[in-house]
Amino acid sequence: MNPTINVEQVNKSFGKKPVLNNVNLTIPKGQLFGLIGPSGAGKTTLVKMIVGMEKSDTGSIHVLGEKMPNLGLLQEIGYMAQSDALYVELTGEENLKFFASLYKLSKSEQKKRIAYVANLVNLTDDLKKRVAAYSGGMKRRLSLAIALIQNPKVLILDEPTVGIDPELKLSIWKEFLRLKNEEEKTIIVTTHVMDEAVKCDYVAMVRDGRILTSGTPNELKAVYKTDDFDEVFLKAGRKQS
Repeated sequence: MNPTINVEQVNKSFGKKPVLNNVNLTIPKGQLFGLIGPSGAGKTTLVKMIVGMEKSDTGSIHVLGEKMPNLGLLQEIGYMAQSDALYVELTGEENLKFFASLYKLSKSEQKKRIAYVANLVNLTDDLKKRVAAYSGGMKRRLSLAIALIQNPKVLILDEPTVGIDPELKLSIWKEFLRLKNEEEKTIIVTTHVMDEAVKCDYVAMVRDGRILTSGTPNELKAVYKTDDFDEVFLKAGRKQS
């Protein structure tokens, strides 16, 4: 069975600075996959390449069997960037309506999806407010809602819970697990928060553009002989040094 996402021998440099070095990933359908690592590790560049916003220098990336970049696949990929790309002069609802209109959704489907995503991120009561008046956390929540608006098969979320309060963060992660289990969505989450990493089915730890180690959280704890996931990352880094 073909994987949903396949990254083979990908390298990327900006000028003379290498950003990704021989990255290989295979992500099956319905997996919640965590890309773990500090800022500057190369996670954002990698997810942008999977979405099709950046091209690799060498190697290849396939999503749903199609080589990336591929504009035709945007209907099937929901992407939440690390920085919010919102129309701040519009209301939250107008932002959602605009992004919903870009996809092949009927008017009734658009209405249902807007109601669903607004409720998920706890913005239903704030949809009539202009986004310029939103707090940073509210903007992050709206960006997550937009990533989900077209009911994509693949969700790629770059630091999705930064700036979101702990209670809502728990409910959002609960929904990620439901989308994976009940709807078989394939989800990639980048994070540097280890208590989120352990909720993933499978993780790849990234530093300096290289994958240090990968496996299920339990496998990695066993390999590095610790229950502390921060320590797993530190030990993996020392092993590669």
